[in-house]
Amino acid sequence: MSRNPSTILKASPTAAIDPTASGCPTPREETEQILLGHGSGGMMSADLMRRVFLPAFDNEVLAAMEDQATVAFPSGRRLAFTTDSYVVRPIFFPGGDIGRLAVNGTVNDLAVGGARPLYLSAAFILEEGLAIADLKRVVRSMREACDESGVAMVTGDTKVVDRGKGDRIFITTSGVGVVPAGRSLSIRNARPGDRILVSGTMGDHGIAILSVREGIEFETVLESDTAPLNGLADVLLEACPDVRCLRDPTRGGLSSALNELAKGSGVGVELEESAIPVRPEVRAACELFGLDPMYVANEGKLIAVVPRETAGRALAAMRSHPLGRDSAVVGEVVSSHRGLVVMTSPFGGQRMVAMIAGEHLPRIC
Repeated sequence: MSRNPSTILKASPTAAIDPTASGCPTPREETEQILLGHGSGGMMSADLMRRVFLPAFDNEVLAAMEDQATVAFPSGRRLAFTTDSYVVRPIFFPGGDIGRLAVNGTVNDLAVGGARPLYLSAAFILEEGLAIADLKRVVRSMREACDESGVAMVTGDTKVVDRGKGDRIFITTSGVGVVPAGRSLSIRNARPGDRILVSGTMGDHGIAILSVREGIEFETVLESDTAPLNGLADVLLEACPDVRCLRDPTRGGLSSALNELAKGSGVGVELEESAIPVRPEVRAACELFGLDPMYVANEGKLIAVVPRETAGRALAAMRSHPLGRDSAVVGEVVSSHRGLVVMTSPFGGQRMVAMIAGEHLPRIC
């Protein structure tokens, strides 16, 4: 999404080089596949911007076509800023696609910090030969995700790599938001006695991706849980301003997020396995492939650590939101076995739940 006006003006309107023969960029209108010229910063880049990105993310800041986005912020607030890259395979999967994942993932990274997400940027790495129709589908999904979470896509960039040198499309999104005065959420805030809540079933996203790759069919449709969490976080924080910490258990799943919490706060974490919500089809797929739902990725769930006294109110607030109707209290923070997560099985046995080592499922987000 190169937006340098001077580059556009320097491109010759009379150029007539065949890009497929020479590999050089040329002003070729209405191609149906990504060509190297779409990443040239010239007329084809401008054409891609006009055809795909501007209609999807239309707003005054982006339409200004500057090399940077200049945006307004409410005064007196703190800035939250995050960035992440998305390389999921396949790019379309039940419940979403790489575009929706990219927007929601960045929105959620801001939301679990207590911030109100405002603006996003997106950098696209496109492989030569990608169908324009697929790019439009991804961008349309991103626009819908922006609308759902109330953020604006205000700047971006596009590069094209040679055929065979990428995997159709990679997206990097960055986001900024504002944190209200007096709010401070952190993995260092947990205290013994705090309750640990999750907003719904664990492992849906990772198993949805695995099902497509392996051709697994379930009796019911299993979809990725990718979703923007800022609305759910707002409801929770309004009901319980004393929330200690929010996390979204993405790569590494619930296990890794809670291990980070235990180490960050210097506390122990105890979980009740029977209290952790897991869909039957996710549990069955995990048993089939030798996976543990504790380590499977989620893209639309959050973990909340709240004081014992307000745990009931927090649970009720989360269940009042559509994305939190399956919320549950799954454990508590303890002063023993500091830095470790221990889980009690339905039969009373205990096991340590360590942080994931290596990749459980590659290319899932």
